[in-house]
Amino acid sequence: MKLKNLGLLILFGLLFISSTSFKNKTKKTEDAIHWLSIEEAYAATLKNPKKTIVDVYTDWCGWCKVMDKKTFSNPEVIKYINENYYAVKLDAETKKSITLGATTYNFNSENNTNDIAVALLQGKLSFPSIVYLDEEFNMIQPIPGYMDARAFHEVVTFIGSDHYKKETFDTYKIGTYKTLFKSTLSSL
Repeated sequence: MKLKNLGLLILFGLLFISSTSFKNKTKKTEDAIHWLSIEEAYAATLKNPKKTIVDVYTDWCGWCKVMDKKTFSNPEVIKYINENYYAVKLDAETKKSITLGATTYNFNSENNTNDIAVALLQGKLSFPSIVYLDEEFNMIQPIPGYMDARAFHEVVTFIGSDHYKKETFDTYKIGTYKTLFKSTLSSL
């Protein structure tokens, strides 16, 4: 009798582990930002216009790693970006040539940076920097520096919802943002 109970216990344990394992595997795609290359985002924008954010980073940048770990892993940030933007990770020091439309950007050994990073950051190389592009891949604004999840969410929603066309960021932050994202604030 005890052997039969042990067998059932093992069977239920295995079923639980496999269902938990399956759940975690299916959940992971929703638990991360869907990062694209800049070429993929450009091509996607031509087919289905949508704003783009470009995370310009370097491998040696400590604050870039902190932003990856703390900001880009926040569920509210992930959800908002995946729903409203194409998201790009761009290594500023990539040696790979990048072609967008008729323009090709190459690695510049003089400043150890790819010319696309220089163009996107308007010559002000600071890492991390997030560059916001509109639905036609035109520059809205680059914003340098580390941002925690809440500060980043404020900016990404301000631009993503086109409030940047209607009001100042300070006005948005103290009024509109708190009204729109009241339930979200506690998870940031």
